[in-house]
Amino acid sequence: MTEKNQLDSTCGISDDELTRRFEESIWIDEEIKRVKGTPVARYDAKEKKAYLLYPDGRIQYV
Repeated sequence: MTEKNQLDSTCGISDDELTRRFEESIWIDEEIKRVKGTPVARYDAKEKKAYLLYPDGRIQYV
């Protein structure tokens, strides 16, 4: 089921499409950071802590 809100009807973009575009933009940003060697901020719901994920796979809780 595709939901629409007032803004979607004026732009002609569904919620599903906006979500897909948002997720893709986050993925692209994280890939750019990985290539540059910059850590990516993440959240561990199990530990309930924020952490930095480095391109080499190292994790540092903050």
